[in-house]
Amino acid sequence: MAIRMPRIIHSKQFLRCSSSQNAAATASDIPKGCFAVYVGEDKKKRFTIPISYLNDPLFQDLLLQAEEEYGFEHPMGGITIPCSEDVFTDIISRLSRV
Repeated sequence: MAIRMPRIIHSKQFLRCSSSQNAAATASDIPKGCFAVYVGEDKKKRFTIPISYLNDPLFQDLLLQAEEEYGFEHPMGGITIPCSEDVFTDIISRLSRV
């Protein structure tokens, strides 16, 4: 009899990124339990992240910054986070370790 171990998903596999030129992508390309955000200062990139990150205070701070910057009218049509990609990936990597 074999013991099944749960599969560990590494942050690089789970955090997916595509350029904003793919902004016409549909919701069907987002895995269940995830959502898309757009990040970047000049050129926006699309990241797919787990919904569970919404509960984390670090991510909630990013959402407050987005609300202050854009209100509820996001230019990309989805949630746009007003920070650099480096800062965002650093925060996401911290969240994936928890």
